[in-house]
Amino acid sequence: MSEPGVPPEITAWFKGRGWRVRRHQAEMLGTSDAGKHAMLVADTGAGKTLAGFLPTLAAFCPSRIGDGAPPAGLHTLYISPLKALAHDVQRNLITPVEEMGLDLRIETRSGDTSSDKKKRQRSKPPNILLTTPESLSLLLSYPESFELFAGLKRVVVDEIHAFATQKRGDLLALSLSRLQAIAPDMQRAALSATVADPESFAAWIAPWGDMDAVDLVRGEQGAEPEVEILLPVEERVPWGGHAATWAIPQLYERIRKNNTTLVFTNTRFLAEYIFQNLWDANDDNLPIGIHHGSLSKEARRKVEDAMARGELRALVCTASLDLGVDWGDIDLVVQMGAPKGSSRLLQRIGRANHRLDSPSRALLVPGNRFEFLEATAAMDAVDEGQRDGEDFRPGGLDVLAQHVMACACAAPFEERALLNEVRSCWPYAQVDDATWIRVLEFVATGGYSLKAYDKFKRITRDKDGTWRLTHPDQAYRHRMNAGIIIDSEMLEVRFRNGRSLGRVEERFGAGLRPGDTFQFSGVNVEVEQIKDMELIVRASKKSAMIPSYGGLRLPLTTHLAERVRGLLTNRAGWSRFPDDVREWLEVQDWRSQMPGPDNLLVESFPHAKRHYTVYYTFTGWNANQSLGMLITARMEAMGLMPGGFVANDYSLAVWGLKPVEDPRPLLSPDILTDEFIDWVQDSHLLRRAFREVAVIGGLVERQHPGKRKSGRQVTFSTDLIYDVLRKYEPDHVLIEAAWADARARMTDIGRLGDLLDTAEARLEHVVLDRVSPLAVPVMVMIGRESVPQGGADDELLLEAETLAGAAMQVEGLPEGLE
Repeated sequence: MSEPGVPPEITAWFKGRGWRVRRHQAEMLGTSDAGKHAMLVADTGAGKTLAGFLPTLAAFCPSRIGDGAPPAGLHTLYISPLKALAHDVQRNLITPVEEMGLDLRIETRSGDTSSDKKKRQRSKPPNILLTTPESLSLLLSYPESFELFAGLKRVVVDEIHAFATQKRGDLLALSLSRLQAIAPDMQRAALSATVADPESFAAWIAPWGDMDAVDLVRGEQGAEPEVEILLPVEERVPWGGHAATWAIPQLYERIRKNNTTLVFTNTRFLAEYIFQNLWDANDDNLPIGIHHGSLSKEARRKVEDAMARGELRALVCTASLDLGVDWGDIDLVVQMGAPKGSSRLLQRIGRANHRLDSPSRALLVPGNRFEFLEATAAMDAVDEGQRDGEDFRPGGLDVLAQHVMACACAAPFEERALLNEVRSCWPYAQVDDATWIRVLEFVATGGYSLKAYDKFKRITRDKDGTWRLTHPDQAYRHRMNAGIIIDSEMLEVRFRNGRSLGRVEERFGAGLRPGDTFQFSGVNVEVEQIKDMELIVRASKKSAMIPSYGGLRLPLTTHLAERVRGLLTNRAGWSRFPDDVREWLEVQDWRSQMPGPDNLLVESFPHAKRHYTVYYTFTGWNANQSLGMLITARMEAMGLMPGGFVANDYSLAVWGLKPVEDPRPLLSPDILTDEFIDWVQDSHLLRRAFREVAVIGGLVERQHPGKRKSGRQVTFSTDLIYDVLRKYEPDHVLIEAAWADARARMTDIGRLGDLLDTAEARLEHVVLDRVSPLAVPVMVMIGRESVPQGGADDELLLEAETLAGAAMQVEGLPEGLE
């Protein structure tokens, strides 16, 4: 029996597979038939992507077409945050299209797509185009975009939570507004499994913020995931470290017992490191692969295809495979180290089984004791169905400038019409006239301080008020340099025969010399030659280091931080913890006290002829780094002779030659006024933020015909411009954009402000005669960065044992805690 409104071809295809059309899938089709936009929130494995495409498939079903011809031209755009996801969706969508005999063509378009294919897609588009926000923005910069998108019926935004609150979301929101202007009847559909506030995302996807135009569709409930925390069999949960390499023997046994295991890490360095450790333990020569964003397209595609065919027993990866990839034969998902958020963990867990009626199995592997608490908190959140996520914020002005330039490349525009179009999307709904004029003037001249230089003149205004390009070449330059993801500058790693392995960061490659070896994509390679922006290498059997990568760390979410605090103060709940973790907390509770949900615990103690103060902030690494800088500056001004600081997600340790008698003056809220501004302006943070917004805004070009600027050249150019603007035009639109980034991403000033408010009202200062148990995990980090490679782990273990021995001495403990 067919679902009401669902074409019989679709119902029959589902039935042939032993499936049924689920309620939310039928609702998505009904919403489309009613002419409304949709926001679908459904568990992983619930068939979200197919639900998003169901109206498109229905439009090509013979039962709906009748005697007419199938829709011609581009019918549906699918927007994915990841290239891997777009290719996976294409692979999975082709099956129902072919088996239903539908006359439609599906193609992908991303940075990996050849220039010839991209050109052909503009003149002869497929019916369904799977792409990314950046590629869509570039498509909209072509004059033929008006004809290309004129008949567009539908846009499906998958995994909307992955970019809606970020700059990629800003770019996509602007592109959707432009598409809606070109194709007024276009329907929007957004899909996600892990949003905490679906209504906010529905408002984001709605044109003009019109919530009444969007139906919020909720999916059927799936099977509860099965989550387990891996613990050492004979040893203790480590005091410090985050690689969790202690678990490799146990992890390898799990891989041997399962068909396919997906091993997630939080960084590219850890992916390479864990992969190598697994290979060292791989006595059975099991096929184990690696996947991260710095590997070559060929290497990534080879691994993805092997996974799709079920040929790998394990795959070590990063966030490059976080989202939506449908490999139904994965038995187990492993999270190495802390998950940092319950939504991120749910997303990763959902890669296992990927079926709504089968529980996903996940294994959390904590690197240290705080990460054990974080893993426990995340597991509890998953059990309770609690999600977390980033807050929405106003759209970036650098992104708006890039969009203005893309529109000018497509055709001359009238500024008021384009402003109305810009204001129709949520991130830019509040852009006022003055800000709009500043953005236009920046794109036109570079700003007041730079208007004398012709190189910054990109658009000009005619007497009738129409804006157009100053020269046709500007369009070519824009398309070569447009984009939102600003990674560190990279060097290509190639064998002498030309085969590419991928890319390493320029700052890592700059330190290499011929004969040096490093490990990449699971291969030890030796540098033969450094040529332009390439490292020419050969395979080597010598021991090798692993490339390090920069970039901001995954932040510990506020939701998860509060849960960890709750675990610390719920003494009755400690009974479910391993003996060593429970003892750690019990000795801390006896010797000092616990950080509470509503206070800020600060401990002071002497160690190794220095005076230490540890602040238990739970605000994440970025905020703690900022706080460390500010506190040490105040200590210097107060004559306390600071020596330095180290931070993790949970705490900050600061030391000096004189003791901190009262930490309150170091934490007064006014530290975020003059001192914060002075520190950010004098530090590398604002310069780094300016480099990014200058590239995004089009002020500095990385790519020229036949040549790409090195990272040093880009830095030199942006630093020169930054110094000029700070001196002569401090209110420049890009300085404002850089400040917004520095506050939000690099310093996490929102959480920092909340922390200082808590410190002013509820600070608990405990003076101790020695290091406390809770301080050991952050204390073992001191000096770690300066330890030579190869000795870091041994040095860390030695320091941890020394500190732990002092912290956990039990003389005088109450009876029952000994």
